Amino acid sequence: MTPTKAARLIPAGLLALSAVPVIAGAVRAAELAGGAAVTPDNARFFAAPAPVLLHIAGVTVYSVLGAFQFAPGFRRRRPAWHRAAGRVLVPAGLVAALAGLWMTLFSDLPAGDTGLLTVFRLAAGSAMAGSLVLGFAAILRRDVVRHRAWMIRAYALGMGAGTQAVVLSAWYAATGADAHAVTRALLSGLAWGVNLAVAEWAIRRTARRQPVGGADQPFGGAERSAADS
Repeated sequence: MTPTKAARLIPAGLLALSAVPVIAGAVRAAELAGGAAVTPDNARFFAAPAPVLLHIAGVTVYSVLGAFQFAPGFRRRRPAWHRAAGRVLVPAGLVAALAGLWMTLFSDLPAGDTGLLTVFRLAAGSAMAGSLVLGFAAILRRDVVRHRAWMIRAYALGMGAGTQAVVLSAWYAATGADAHAVTRALLSGLAWGVNLAVAEWAIRRTARRQPVGGADQPFGGAERSAADS
């Protein structure tokens, strides 16, 4: 496979991974907007719909728009797009992370979502928000390398739901049974861990193969114009 084809497959794969949380969020938003019947499974969403809808909107914008940050050819053809997209991605990501944290802390979670899974969700949401803040602070200092690294980590954490769907589906296919609470928590944690491992690999691989601020780097190149604006 040529580097060009590989570069095209990366955003396509990220968009495919985004489909799970985006579709699930759209279904939930339609349920809330359409006045669906309140059940024990969805009562907590109707009790506090605002953070739910904010989380859905933030995740949708962040995951879909963020995928195009990994399309180097697109960034080369439209250099101003990176700067404009970044101004949307950072607040969208923060809204997604903070609304998710609010729901984890204050929603009436079902028994299977408490305990270890809550710990993982709080850690992932806090790390995502922190990575976005650190990435934004880095570009204000014109530190492109650290900006790129923190933004990639934030995106990897934000894509946790998509990877969790893949991991949990693989578990079901292999065992024929839904994972119980502890197993589901461990598998969810594994999904975030896989995303972070891939992110760190990409960060180090890009640093070895591309010049600092190169146009072919994810979240690279156009950051200099962003810092100059």
